[in-house]
Amino acid sequence: MTPTRRIGPMLRLVLGAGAALQPLAGPMLRRRLARGKEDPDRVREKLGHASAPRPDGPLVWLHGVGVGEVMALRGLIAALSDARPDLWFLVTSSARSSGEVFAANLPPRTIHQYLALDMPGPVARFLDHWRPDLAIWSDQEVWPRLAVTCARRGIPQAYVAARITDASAKARARFGRAYGDLYALMDAIHAQDEGTAGHLRDMIGDAARVAVSGSLKAAAAPLAALPDVQARLPDRAFTWVAASAHRADIDVALQAQAAGAPGLLIIAPRVLGDADYIAQSCDRLALTYCQRSQNAWPDAATQVFIADSFGELGAWYAKGQAALIGGTFDGTEGHNPWEAAALDCAVIHGPHVANFRTDFAQLHGADAAVEVKTAPQIVDALGRSDLAAIAQRARDVRDTAARGLSVIADDLLGLLPR
Repeated sequence: MTPTRRIGPMLRLVLGAGAALQPLAGPMLRRRLARGKEDPDRVREKLGHASAPRPDGPLVWLHGVGVGEVMALRGLIAALSDARPDLWFLVTSSARSSGEVFAANLPPRTIHQYLALDMPGPVARFLDHWRPDLAIWSDQEVWPRLAVTCARRGIPQAYVAARITDASAKARARFGRAYGDLYALMDAIHAQDEGTAGHLRDMIGDAARVAVSGSLKAAAAPLAALPDVQARLPDRAFTWVAASAHRADIDVALQAQAAGAPGLLIIAPRVLGDADYIAQSCDRLALTYCQRSQNAWPDAATQVFIADSFGELGAWYAKGQAALIGGTFDGTEGHNPWEAAALDCAVIHGPHVANFRTDFAQLHGADAAVEVKTAPQIVDALGRSDLAAIAQRARDVRDTAARGLSVIADDLLGLLPR
């Protein structure tokens, strides 16, 4: 099916608004720089000025907004690369942390850049330089001017692992046909779940061909396990991780450790600035601790290791037997459970998982995750004798997800010129 190339009045209005905002791009980036939200060495990438040359050969451009979305693209890159070893890959993201983490897990023949702002000048400079042979949007992000300009230049586009919640669909409906026209520019669409597929069909039209292929996160390649970093950790009978932890997760994890949870607790805070909060909480609970950013490493008596670093989460998972997934004890509504599962960590989580509802439902459907609500329940979960079996069942779920990834890869390969 050839998508309808319609740029209706509402989508034109959205494009016009982006053009009108272009004079504010410089001042906005300077404010973000002052707040530490942009990389000063790479901020010009946001204006479309590339910091790397375009490689020779066919180039696939993939976009994900943040850390989780970008890291999930690695499995798709591996599948495409296996089928077409001549391909190069450009991965873009928006959040500064995504570039720093992705750099530690960069696939072969892959370049990372920050996405150009969706304004006429930055978009033109970005596409003039990179000249992608295929553009792939993922999760919740499709930027209007970039997508429209790709369509006008004849660059095939796909939207994969699409995720649109009921609330997001309602918000998009306020723009009339704009989002329907935007998604109709895609040459292939793969949704994470039936709910998203339904929203996309409603926006584009009943004739739209939308496949349901699952989450890329489930099939993503494991994080780098970093054996040299692991070697700095003591060989304890039991180690558990509180990963991408927000303050609510930190509080309950430390309460569990103080209440008799086994072994060493590694806390990897989502916000590195929370390291001081963790240290103060440890003092209050009389827990012994040390801190990665101070180049201090735990010994046989340490109860808490504050892992305040970027790009080393794979080492903590690889060392642990179980992981408490962050963002599941507050309104964050959860982070990615598959990174832990990929490195044989049994998944434990709190009650708030709306951001990954489908993913956690998959895990629970296979008895491959444990939900907890209190610190005593965490202690009980960590003491279970079947944690290794729970981790094995999660690996089985990942194997199933890999088959969905293969379907997506085959579809995308068909869009590439030979």
